[in-house]
Amino acid sequence: MDLEAVREIKRLKYRYARALDTRSWAELADTLVPEATAVYGEYLSFESRDAFINFLESTLGAHMLTEHHCSHPQIEISEDGATATGIWLLADTVIVPEDKMFLRGSAYYHDRYVLCPDGQWRISQTGYERNWETAISLEDLPSFRLTTNQWSKMRQPPRAS
Repeated sequence: MDLEAVREIKRLKYRYARALDTRSWAELADTLVPEATAVYGEYLSFESRDAFINFLESTLGAHMLTEHHCSHPQIEISEDGATATGIWLLADTVIVPEDKMFLRGSAYYHDRYVLCPDGQWRISQTGYERNWETAISLEDLPSFRLTTNQWSKMRQPPRAS
């Protein structure tokens, strides 16, 4: 039973990262319970799935490219098999061409999961604190060219000033 739960939780986290990077907001929302909380560093904190998804939808658009890799999972299933915890290594890249910014970073996600009545595992709590982060101006890389951007065809939401 535990091995199957671990396998399903791994699939859940991979789906979370893919849905985030592909801007599949409904699919990303389905990886979380409605009352899910999320804390990213000391400045970003969300008390519900809706607050978290709304923030991501308004922040991540065609103007921002992201890539999230989650690996090295350490997953512990509770004795009753209804909850679990997980620690994941995150390596991520963010590119914001119009701001000429390239960011790379690393963190450890600390998650809590719950087995829902429909038999699916979902995230009830997630978050990380950075191990390290670098930001490079694309102006410092004169040869940098963005040769493909699937988000460029999306209608860009207006950006806050």
